[in-house]
Amino acid sequence: MAIELFSIGTELVLGQIQDTNAHWIAQQILQIGGELRRVTMLRDNRDEMSEALDSAIDRETSLILTTGGLGPTPDDMTVDVIASLIGTKSVVSEETVAEFRKRREMSENDVISEALMKMAIVPETAIVLQNPAGWAPCISVAHKFSTIMMMPGPPREMKAIFETHIQPLIAERYRAEITTARVHVNMFEAQVSPLMQKVMERYPDVYLKAYVALRKADGDTMPVDLVSTSTDKADAETQLELATDYFRELVVEAGKYLILPS
Repeated sequence: MAIELFSIGTELVLGQIQDTNAHWIAQQILQIGGELRRVTMLRDNRDEMSEALDSAIDRETSLILTTGGLGPTPDDMTVDVIASLIGTKSVVSEETVAEFRKRREMSENDVISEALMKMAIVPETAIVLQNPAGWAPCISVAHKFSTIMMMPGPPREMKAIFETHIQPLIAERYRAEITTARVHVNMFEAQVSPLMQKVMERYPDVYLKAYVALRKADGDTMPVDLVSTSTDKADAETQLELATDYFRELVVEAGKYLILPS
């Protein structure tokens, strides 16, 4: 039931714009209980996009999320790429056009601009979920073992769509419980890594991550996160407590100390 995320936009790959969308989405998926397996940035290049998305489908990724490439400009080609990839044509979503007219208070005789009309084009087999904060809708298609859900790139629109349409889907599919704790150890990464590995071997549903970059300049401790995942909240909490106790035991045996969250 893995999830993969593709951030589409040449400006992201070139470093002109920071991919804050991926960071935010990763945080949300963790809190919901989903398993984000891979995050990939792609240029606005038809062949590269097709190859990367096809590989995700071949990996039988349950949920493939994309951000970007749904706008009105020529480099916005996510819909065309995915329609071609799943073997269907692109069509105008009349439901989306009706939504445009309603929100802009347009009559049936008013002409919709070419730019707006482009954002109403979807793969023929798509389920269209309207955008509560913008114009380009969320587009969902099923192909083989995967569900592909396309979101626009602007963060405000992406967040509104994720919270309205995607978050409930992930929660329904995964139903996992996540419990986390951050501790601090007075050890360097090379020293603590073997201890973290021992904890994860004993408690495979608990993931440990040390943050070297967050070591305080005026202190000698480094933060370590423990993330426990289970289908049952009580079990997740129990596993986290046991893993934390074991980690502290190993740290003390090494002649160091561990500071628990207050």
